Amino acid sequence: MNNISILFKALKAGELSLPNRIIMAAMTRMRCNNDTKIPNQIVSDYYSQRASAGLILTECTLVSQRSNAFPGCPGILNDEQVEGWKQVIDAVHKKNGRIALQIWHSGRATHSNLQNGLIPWAPSAVGINGVNYIVKQPHEIPHEMTTEDIKLVIQQFKEGAYRAKKAGFDAIELHGANGYLVDQFLRSHSNRRNDQYGGPVENRSRFCLEIIDELVQVFGKGRVGIKVSPTGRYNDMFDEDPIKLYSYLFKELDKRQIAFIEIMNSKDADNCYGYGHPASEQQVPNLLEQLRPFFKGVIFGNVGLTAQLAIQGIEQGTFDAASFGTLFIGNPDLVERFRDNLTLSDSDPKKYFGGNHEGYSDYPPYQG
Repeated sequence: MNNISILFKALKAGELSLPNRIIMAAMTRMRCNNDTKIPNQIVSDYYSQRASAGLILTECTLVSQRSNAFPGCPGILNDEQVEGWKQVIDAVHKKNGRIALQIWHSGRATHSNLQNGLIPWAPSAVGINGVNYIVKQPHEIPHEMTTEDIKLVIQQFKEGAYRAKKAGFDAIELHGANGYLVDQFLRSHSNRRNDQYGGPVENRSRFCLEIIDELVQVFGKGRVGIKVSPTGRYNDMFDEDPIKLYSYLFKELDKRQIAFIEIMNSKDADNCYGYGHPASEQQVPNLLEQLRPFFKGVIFGNVGLTAQLAIQGIEQGTFDAASFGTLFIGNPDLVERFRDNLTLSDSDPKKYFGGNHEGYSDYPPYQG
């Protein structure tokens, strides 16, 4: 493989010293106890098996009872969850790994049936088109958040960050992608407000930046990152001018000198999921190249990458490191397999979400 050594060049991302540029992306796996949201032994096994990644980004972890979008997702709401995460972090650190919490609020992308009757919250009373695939019922019209609600959720993120720090996470990543609450505020299709949190890009970015400022207060700027999906269509998302929006947001994040931005270079097709939105790459060709100049810090490229594409992107300066999702599922030793050019194993999509250790923590390292 051409110039594989570039993936093994150490990288400084803010305060984080990454030994390689192979990042484990956040993936929803739904293996925690649904009632307690406490990470358990198999969660600990799963992450520690993948500790050779330059950085592990955990699955999205909720900050509010109104963010219960998936059965079996983890939380960072209480001391019991902190203790559960401590076991995970200790197991990763024992293998000299680094792990960041992806902190998250689902906003409108959940259902009252998943959260004891609590109605989903969102920037505007605009529902997701179609059916919630977990409860198999139409998405609800969410409650339009008041400024008091907004302040409350920002406080929940701050409290979640304090707990994450107490648990011992090396960093924190704000989930600002995939049509969850932060993304809902950012993009024009879901944010129809006409107050200081809606309208022009400066206002639509405000909620995101106010949360980032709180995370920085807790973790320090060098240990804070964010994930964004400027042209992703999942959860019925669209923005009228992604380059205008994200160039502004990136410049603001650059001023704050956060550690990294992870950018999903979405490949969604025309009318993907039946939402009627244009194809990602048709709306914005060369997304990563267009956004790169607006942030001087570290950028993680994400979506559809292979080792070869990761090498190309880093060589061309489009991004500094590559985050891999599904490749890490069947290949706990993905880093070593890339290094030694070993065959990659497949994973079973039927076992991606929920269940036990099968299809989760039972994939073996390479056996020649």
